[in-house]
Amino acid sequence: MATDSLLQRRALIKCGVLGSIGLTMFDHLYRAELAKANTGSSPDATNCIMLYMTGGPAQQETFDMKPDCDDRFRGEFLPASTNIAGIQICEHLPKLAQVTDKYAIIRSTWHESNTHGVGVHYNLTGLKHAPRQRGEPQVSRDDPPSIGGALRQLRGDRNGLPAAVHLPVRIGDQNNFRWGGQHAGFLGQQYDPLTLIEESWSPGTLPQSFLPPDGVGVNRLRDRVQLLKGVEKSKAGAESGGTPELYAKARERALSILSSDSVWKAFLIEEEKPQTLERYGDNKFGRSCLVARRLVERGVSFVTVPWMYLHSTKNFDTHANHFKVMKDLLLPPMDQAMSALFDDLEQRGLFDNTLVAWTGEFGRTPKINGNAGRDHWGKVYSTLLAGAGIAGGQVYGATDSIGGEPTDNPVYVSDYIATIYKVLGYDTSTLVHDRFGRPHPIVHGQPVKELFG
Repeated sequence: MATDSLLQRRALIKCGVLGSIGLTMFDHLYRAELAKANTGSSPDATNCIMLYMTGGPAQQETFDMKPDCDDRFRGEFLPASTNIAGIQICEHLPKLAQVTDKYAIIRSTWHESNTHGVGVHYNLTGLKHAPRQRGEPQVSRDDPPSIGGALRQLRGDRNGLPAAVHLPVRIGDQNNFRWGGQHAGFLGQQYDPLTLIEESWSPGTLPQSFLPPDGVGVNRLRDRVQLLKGVEKSKAGAESGGTPELYAKARERALSILSSDSVWKAFLIEEEKPQTLERYGDNKFGRSCLVARRLVERGVSFVTVPWMYLHSTKNFDTHANHFKVMKDLLLPPMDQAMSALFDDLEQRGLFDNTLVAWTGEFGRTPKINGNAGRDHWGKVYSTLLAGAGIAGGQVYGATDSIGGEPTDNPVYVSDYIATIYKVLGYDTSTLVHDRFGRPHPIVHGQPVKELFG
């Protein structure tokens, strides 16, 4: 039956009926119906927004300042006081300094690798990627699932929206299109997060692949679908079995996206006040954080928001001109959007059931290199957690005098992810099943209990 369904799908796309709707969007919807049909779990009330800082942000220039180092290690930025006595962060994060009571800083997160692809997979899954013969790990169906992929299987979709969304860009760089850990891995593609990564797309609008092409209006598209339904009914036995029914549901949902009352308006920020967008920042990261708030508000379980720029000169992989890039390009929009998100979630009564996680693949070297940059450093890095029972206004763990290694309460990356899973209602006993029906634990780490209020 699955083979017949795939053949039917391909035939419809070839005839142009569904191709008019947009292949990326329809493919997601068809897989969403499969995912919903394969789970009986009831959704949990707690959701998560993961802010992923592609490249690996420097702990020394964000949340673990080391102003007393000698010139080989000391950065150009000064520490600044926050609204919590005794906690200091970077002077170029003034807005986050005023909401430090809302988040917990973990200064002792670590793992063994200085490789981007390994670090990405670790921080999105909490698990090691499947063995590779060479090169950095790109996305693979042999890998464990991302948190979002696991939640799509555990919870299923709800309110007409996918349980997991990834926007606005892929996590990669100029040499690697998409590192591992960004989809459902061995669970199968029906559990992949909805991934919106069109390069020219502005978050807060519908991507072009969600819309019919120029010259094909919604009414014309509906006429085509009605004609298609008539043809399908005339085929004896063509609609027998469960999979074609799911296929039909996906088609109807595809059309619903184009209607004015669609639940997919959650992706649109046109109804937000201009002041709200101004508060978040009218850039890809700010707009995506605002969309993320709208999505969890409507029941999406997990939203991943990677940093808005891809390439090494515009993300946190600051091997050269580190201090200028951090000061001018990276820290200001991060500071603005994150602080706005914390305030917005609290004002809307969402902070108690929405976890916000902030991480990257690793930290940066204590020693400043000859290009005024810092290099890859997995031995220690800073992460954040906020909301959903996490006690804000605290620092957990500590590093040595140059920010090079944990000296107090080290948190292995799997423990960090286990803490996220605990907030969402899961632990090491929670199992997901791969596409062959085999069970797998979602995480191997232990949550950091001291972070909870």
